Amino acid sequence: IVDIQDVGLRFYTYYITMCHLMDACGAKGKHVLLLDRPNPNGHYVDGPTLDMSLKSGVGHLPIPAVHGLTLGELAKMAQGEKWLNEGNDCKLTVVPCKNYTHHTLYELPVRPSPNLPNMQSIYLYPALCPFEGTVVSLGRGTDKPFQLYGHPAMNVKYTYSFTPESVKGSSHPPLLGQECFGVDLSQMPKEEIFKRGMDLTYVIDAYTCLKEQGMEMGFFRRFFDLLLGQRYVREMIEEGATAEEIKARWQPDVEAFKELRKPYLLYAE
Repeated sequence: IVDIQDVGLRFYTYYITMCHLMDACGAKGKHVLLLDRPNPNGHYVDGPTLDMSLKSGVGHLPIPAVHGLTLGELAKMAQGEKWLNEGNDCKLTVVPCKNYTHHTLYELPVRPSPNLPNMQSIYLYPALCPFEGTVVSLGRGTDKPFQLYGHPAMNVKYTYSFTPESVKGSSHPPLLGQECFGVDLSQMPKEEIFKRGMDLTYVIDAYTCLKEQGMEMGFFRRFFDLLLGQRYVREMIEEGATAEEIKARWQPDVEAFKELRKPYLLYAE
């Protein structure tokens, strides 16, 4: 039985556990019953599609970073597109939600994981999670995880600051005990977040700030490519591309995915 609250991102790993379960059940002739739930980021599709040469524990299927599907729809698509292990075609039953469409802004009654404490963090997650693959803090170890970003050396540009501490759910956050200077997005209106979508402006801003101090060589980590699912995102940032130019690069893949997923949709777009 699959009954868990997802948030609709390729690098949010609950769907990977679901795929492993479907593989195991297919191999053993077991039936998978999936109790579907709304996707709080189900109102749009955005971001690069995973290059399967970068398949990892934070990227399992050839889908955009923001896929816009519920787990039930994604399970049907993984099975229908033969993305599961070859020969492990499990019997799948999806119990759909009532009164849900892809434009239903469903607010989660319980946090889905410790570092996504509220809807602001869930809505900003697509734009701020890429910082996990950099030297910049995204607020782990504060009361606003996935709503801030900053670094000690960004004090040349910003006066707002926060200091990551050891807290429940984040005992050893990046830049622990160091005062980080940067940006607080916790009060950004959700309409503005939705308009921006998967916005790389924040990563580019931090990269540019640290590059001006000669720190660009250590900015990105291997994990960044795994999270974004494509090497060209990092390469274009390093070459000076804007967020709009990078988004234009992945937009054709987004449109192709939206067509590919149509037979598997359980809810109106």
